[in-house]
Amino acid sequence: MAIDWKEVFTISMILFAVIDILGSIPIIVDLRSKIGHIQSEKATIVSAIIMIVFLFVGEEILKLIGIDAKSFAVAGSFVLFFLALEMILGVRLYKEDNPTTASIVPIAFPLIAGAGTMTTLLSLRAAYDKVNIIIAILINVILVYGVLKSSGKIEKLLGINGLGIIRKVFGVILLAISIKLFAANIKGLFI
Repeated sequence: MAIDWKEVFTISMILFAVIDILGSIPIIVDLRSKIGHIQSEKATIVSAIIMIVFLFVGEEILKLIGIDAKSFAVAGSFVLFFLALEMILGVRLYKEDNPTTASIVPIAFPLIAGAGTMTTLLSLRAAYDKVNIIIAILINVILVYGVLKSSGKIEKLLGINGLGIIRKVFGVILLAISIKLFAANIKGLFI
């Protein structure tokens, strides 16, 4: 159980693409304009807790309700696939209810620690050491906190075109991850 920084970097990049906090800046800015204030600290802490708890007990929860990890991973690959299509094509497939607060819902869950992140964590757990995954989660939540705190400045700095380019690049990465996740787990459903 030694820290492997190459693994940490790989996992961090995967989680960064899945969480897509930079691509979520337009959503965050929109929420801030509707609600007035985003509770960055609360959203960050809750999302970190959700991810770490799910890393350890997610598979057991799935077993409790009769779903195996491979089925969850295949279902998650579809979620990731559609998230990637949203990012690449610039369409909204998922419509959210009007939020009344901007901390736990919708920022911590489902924006940061949503279905795609949960699925990815289960898949990563099968391939990497938990200590490296936890470090990658912490790196990502620190980045998330920084983005939440400075979303207005980032929006001004990158502009709409810059945010669009970043969103599309991470969309393509996420699309590749979803296809890899599907291919790795679909065979296990029929054996």
